[in-house]
Amino acid sequence: MQIAFAKLNGAGNDFILIDNRDGKILLKPEQVASLCHRQNGIGADGLILQEKSTTPGVDWQWQFFNSDGSSAEMCGNGARCFARFVATNGSQKSPAFTVQTLAGVIRANVDGDQITVGLTDPVDPEFDFILQLENQSFPADFINTGVPHTVLFMDKVEDDTVRNLGQRIRFHSRFAPKGTNVNFATVIGDNRIALRTYERGVEAETLACGTGVSASALIAARKFNWTAPVAVRVRSGDTLEVGFDRHGDSFSNVTLTGPAVTVFTGTVQIPS
Repeated sequence: MQIAFAKLNGAGNDFILIDNRDGKILLKPEQVASLCHRQNGIGADGLILQEKSTTPGVDWQWQFFNSDGSSAEMCGNGARCFARFVATNGSQKSPAFTVQTLAGVIRANVDGDQITVGLTDPVDPEFDFILQLENQSFPADFINTGVPHTVLFMDKVEDDTVRNLGQRIRFHSRFAPKGTNVNFATVIGDNRIALRTYERGVEAETLACGTGVSASALIAARKFNWTAPVAVRVRSGDTLEVGFDRHGDSFSNVTLTGPAVTVFTGTVQIPS
């Protein structure tokens, strides 16, 4: 089957977007993985299907897939790319709308080049624990901003650290069976951090991870007693902004703001 698609980029995190409002497109995990393959397919960190909402009062819903074909509950940069997609394909007239995800209903607002998404309230925080890995131990924090994120603060982050330590923590027994995304944060100023993320489902470092940006900003706010907003520079060089209300060790009204652009559009044959 030949289908139309758009390739979008949110701070270096790239996605394939497909209009499935008629509900005719049913993708198998191996088909998603083939489309997301960097050499043999379109190439992307994930794939998103736009669908009509089945929830009263909610404008849209999506199916979100990681590049390996697995489903994910939420993706912050994917949500901003989804917002850009529906705002430019003629299906959404208002700049503000809602989207049903597996993590819950999120809010989106398109304001020129910048898109803000309101995330679901974070859950399951674990602060200031020691993560044991063979003969090494690391101070770490954990919070779920739609998907699970472990955050480590380091003065300097090397490529090998993200690749090898990220993979080891991602599959650590503490986070079984679902595993965790792994974020390596460095303070670069007041209310500012730099971030590198090893993403579950991609199984590699990505140029940005919206829910990881949000998780790391919230952990930093608690750790250093920062107020909102917190600016986060990601691997692509872009800076995203995280807003929130803090109530001691809990957070609400978390927002993620940054760019999302259409890279190209085209048609593709769905692999059998």
